[in-house]
Amino acid sequence: MKSVQISLQMASQVKNFVAIVQKYAYEIDLRSDRYVVDAKSILGIFSLDLARPITVEIHSNDCEDLLEELKQFEA
Repeated sequence: MKSVQISLQMASQVKNFVAIVQKYAYEIDLRSDRYVVDAKSILGIFSLDLARPITVEIHSNDCEDLLEELKQFEA
């Protein structure tokens, strides 16, 4: 599993983020404090506190291509 901190400040960023993660077959979660939601769920993402950085937890070790795409969201 790999983790990275991101920031999703605007609705357009959330939409772009979900479009990116939906391309990958492995499980991807978002963690904010004690809350964990599916990163492929727009409604789940909007249930988090987006004013603070969010941790992306990628349940794969072969995810360099995804990490490269997520650099635009790094906190």
